[in-house]
Amino acid sequence: MLHDATPDLAARLAAGPITGYAGFDPTADSLGVGGLMPVMGLAWLQRLGGKPLVVVGGGTGLIGDPSGKRMERPMMPDEVIRANAAAIQTQLSQFLDFGAGATGAKMLNNADWLAPVGLLEFLRDTGKHFTVNYMLQKEAVKSRMDTGISYTEFSYMLVQAYDFAHLAATQHCELQLGGSDQWGNITAGIELAARRDGRKLHGLVMPLLTTASGTKFGKTETGNVWLDPAKTSPYAFHQFWLQTEDVDAESMLKCMTFLKLAEIAAVMAQHALDPGGRAAQRRLADDVTTRVHGADAVRRATDAARILFGGDDVRDADAATLAVVAGEVPATEISRHDLDSGIPIADALQRSGLATSKAEARRGLAGAGFSVNGVVANESRVVTTADLLGDGVVLLRKGKRSWAALRVHREG
Repeated sequence: MLHDATPDLAARLAAGPITGYAGFDPTADSLGVGGLMPVMGLAWLQRLGGKPLVVVGGGTGLIGDPSGKRMERPMMPDEVIRANAAAIQTQLSQFLDFGAGATGAKMLNNADWLAPVGLLEFLRDTGKHFTVNYMLQKEAVKSRMDTGISYTEFSYMLVQAYDFAHLAATQHCELQLGGSDQWGNITAGIELAARRDGRKLHGLVMPLLTTASGTKFGKTETGNVWLDPAKTSPYAFHQFWLQTEDVDAESMLKCMTFLKLAEIAAVMAQHALDPGGRAAQRRLADDVTTRVHGADAVRRATDAARILFGGDDVRDADAATLAVVAGEVPATEISRHDLDSGIPIADALQRSGLATSKAEARRGLAGAGFSVNGVVANESRVVTTADLLGDGVVLLRKGKRSWAALRVHREG
């Protein structure tokens, strides 16, 4: 998990517990899995006796961090940032213990101390400690010189430096954690605390994860993988981790779980005996999904996958699992009146999109290629209200893996 650290951090950690922080700009109302590395860093810090501080960037979020960005992000209204910050705080409580005590995590919003600072005060107490030449050498700034960088984003480094120095003075915070793209901002904070306050601070950054294929970790064809179940369903979340490539599985187990190294070695040994069984990916998916969404979500996701990919009988599934299955396949709304009257199977298949025409549907039916709720259908089959499962759906399947749902339209 380590990409780089200040040279004397190891000696400081050996001396006893430390308070550390990581910042999260509330540019969305959910964390994505691509940003979990600093979260796990804070979680390990807490487990090993340190005190984690979570700083939600209600103030810095108004500016926007240029690190890793080719273009300036649009400004976000203050009320949106505060709503996003509240949502992120809830999600972080799944990883950190915010209870009382020496190691209890603490949530802070940097708007509380940044908003009252006047411009002249900031320039006098912070800006004078940095030269423009120093700031131009930082990668976040250098990478934007061709496309241009506004004064607002240029000054972001100083604002984050102010955060670190402020937390050192008010929270006894000595360590900042972040992704490797935050190194310049972190070292600026270390410089400010040393020059202005005479404090010794430390930094630790973690790698920005990519997959073996070179894609950014946490990205799929449909976009970001979110912790919010309304944005990424628990089933899709579980599937994301299950689809981890073999060469990435061990490092993901080490970075994204709290399993002991000996246990990870045992899982990898089991995986090596039967790579097709995907023991490493299953352990990874179960562990992370349980932490984020709970054990019941893992069970439902696993049961739903056995129906969608493994051939389990959908009629044996409970209502919760049926809801997961129906939510993960293309759905077409139908009226209760149509079901009462009965829908010929060829019509149902065409309406669902599993067949492009009634003629194609009839050819497939003749070859036993379609099923209704897991039961092979013939051309005389009629879909009726008797076929409704769970929360008012009928599940159609083409072959072994192509599914669609007919969902009864709810009035009002």
